[in-house]
Amino acid sequence: MVIDYSFAMKRKTFIRLGSAFAAAPFLSPLSNMTQQDRLQNWAGNLTFSTGNVFYPKTVSEVQTLVKEKDKLRGLGTRHCFNAIADSKYNLVSSSKLNNILSLDTVNNTVTVEGGIKYGELAPYLDKKGFALHNLASLPHISVAGSITTATHGSGVKNGNLSTQVHAMEIVIADGSVIKISKDKDGDHFDAAVVGLGALGFITQLTLAVEPTFQMRQQVFVKLPLNQLKDHFLEIVSAGYSVSLFTDWQSDSINEVWIKDKVNPEIDYRGMSEFYGAKAAIKDLHPIIELSAENCTPQMGKPGPWYERMPHFKMGFTPSSGKELQSEYFVPKQHAVEAILAIQKMGKQIGPHLFITEIRTIAADTLWLSPCRNQDSVTIHFTWKQEWEEVKKLLPLIEQELAPFNARPHWGKLFTMSSTVLESKYEKLAEFKKLASTYDPKAKFRNDFLIGNIY
Repeated sequence: MVIDYSFAMKRKTFIRLGSAFAAAPFLSPLSNMTQQDRLQNWAGNLTFSTGNVFYPKTVSEVQTLVKEKDKLRGLGTRHCFNAIADSKYNLVSSSKLNNILSLDTVNNTVTVEGGIKYGELAPYLDKKGFALHNLASLPHISVAGSITTATHGSGVKNGNLSTQVHAMEIVIADGSVIKISKDKDGDHFDAAVVGLGALGFITQLTLAVEPTFQMRQQVFVKLPLNQLKDHFLEIVSAGYSVSLFTDWQSDSINEVWIKDKVNPEIDYRGMSEFYGAKAAIKDLHPIIELSAENCTPQMGKPGPWYERMPHFKMGFTPSSGKELQSEYFVPKQHAVEAILAIQKMGKQIGPHLFITEIRTIAADTLWLSPCRNQDSVTIHFTWKQEWEEVKKLLPLIEQELAPFNARPHWGKLFTMSSTVLESKYEKLAEFKKLASTYDPKAKFRNDFLIGNIY
């Protein structure tokens, strides 16, 4: 989750920068960038290691780059907080590969280029009478980047965003294009979807869609922790998508956000209390002290699915953030124990934390998905940009969560060793073999993959 407490990047600046990039020939990288000018991720905690950034507009241009370069990495919307998308050599941005290619109303799928953002895709689908089953808390992230890192929304019955994929097209190391589908490729498909950029550059994806629907959300404040202990499953199952926000500083959960389809069996709009939590009397930000101006409408007000599932409005472009993020997935059956273990660390965590969000995700079969073969609950930390302090806290948090087989989010900050990660992913050895088949000379391999996977 991104806490958008600042929107310093004005729209005209964003457009101006976008126009400058568009004018650059795709085979002429921005290699004259100084260290200060190099791209950064959204949070500003990572400066990319090279100024050689390419912006292809077609699959054939991607193929040319892949054939010509000995080393490169695909780059999405730069929402990751670690170096998973970094390269010392060449970066290939997907930002110009952002078109909607086709909508199949018979098979209920949409095919898009990998660089399209969910905030661009969702309104189109809604106008055509369709929806995606879920969205992340922020809609400004690219489809390919989200898929390859197993980014997620919330809901006990909702898989992560990778589970929407029915087929994908990848440019692999020799420059050829391969197509993989759920229907035809079985295990191969499950291996490739959450690929961490190790298999190649994702150019196209076919996603499952469903009939469009209206949603509404209601927020409740100060949920007693005892109620969470005694009724956790009922609470997180109370809506289509449920998020719990806490700063770990009291014996209650700060806020409960319940997002539901219009005309549900239970009408939260009329409820004044929810398991001891009181209904909010106005729209709220996840950090209750901050303005809710940029948050999606609450108070039970109905609206399109894509204007309720994210926490933040699609019409706003977030700034660089000035925050850090970590997130850990634990099996749902251990959720309460894991939450209580972190609650005990409240005094240590509090000074460096903006907010924690707790969400649920349904199990899947994807090899490197943190939800592989387990319904999961995530404990997400949005930290102040105090890396030295956070770096000391993460091993302590990971130690507390170790008994519950916690798996980290691939795109966020963690300190688990490659040995520990391999113990959590029984298919990791097979994945590495597949990656070597696609990329025998390690063209797409970077320091993150070497340190965490190989």
